[in-house]
Amino acid sequence: MSVPSSERSDAASVEALEPFTAEVRDDGVAILTIDRPDKQNAMSVAFFENLEPQLDIFDADDRVRVVIITGAGEEAFSAGGDIESFLIMDDVASYRRRLKLVFDAFHAVERCEVPVIAAVNGVAYGGGTELSLAADLVIASDRAKFAFREPVMGLMPGYGVVRGPAVIGPQWTRYLALSANPIDGATAERIGLALRCVPHEQLMDTAIEVAAGIARRAPLSVRMGKAFINRTQGAPGLAESIEATALLFTTQDHKNAAQAFLDKERPTFEGR
Repeated sequence: MSVPSSERSDAASVEALEPFTAEVRDDGVAILTIDRPDKQNAMSVAFFENLEPQLDIFDADDRVRVVIITGAGEEAFSAGGDIESFLIMDDVASYRRRLKLVFDAFHAVERCEVPVIAAVNGVAYGGGTELSLAADLVIASDRAKFAFREPVMGLMPGYGVVRGPAVIGPQWTRYLALSANPIDGATAERIGLALRCVPHEQLMDTAIEVAAGIARRAPLSVRMGKAFINRTQGAPGLAESIEATALLFTTQDHKNAAQAFLDKERPTFEGR
């Protein structure tokens, strides 16, 4: 849920790369909105290519102390990767390159010098949940839905299975990664995926309140604290996960599922 412009008189626009809009408030809080509401804010190639340079813009801006990422519209934070953009590839090498781009984008959130808060305003499927795992803090709307939907597509959540155990533990990571079933914001709070779950209409106010509270603290202390907490992020298992996920993209099960998704039909899995 992006904040209406009429309620952001204390915010100034800042350079925004596709598919984002970006503003910096007077209190040091930047709001980055994934702006593809007609696609449920699905993550396009441009999203993965531009997330890191967009965060670099914030890192270089002395006004910015905290970044909030949210989704445009009322339905979705992000429904995950744009399925159509993956269908144009047809070999392991091309999928491997794309997955490295995806993982690098999520790592950019972890490496961003200032804290990043995900304000999850609706559906957060696949990459939407993975982006939440990468964020430093998550505030969830009571309309939020988190899920790894990759098994429905004959895939696995490559980043999620590596990062999930550290955030929500092995049991919940297994449940989400193997079942593809969604959980709500209250459950996300209970298992540690979200810091808080709040009524939908209070989401951005709450996220801004939390962000502004952090922004008031000594900026070097906050940056160093984040860097120290995240110092071990991003190493074990990521290369293997990229390789395994790239291979799954080449299976007949995934091709069948992707076409069924586009045709709005139920996929048939053959185990090959």
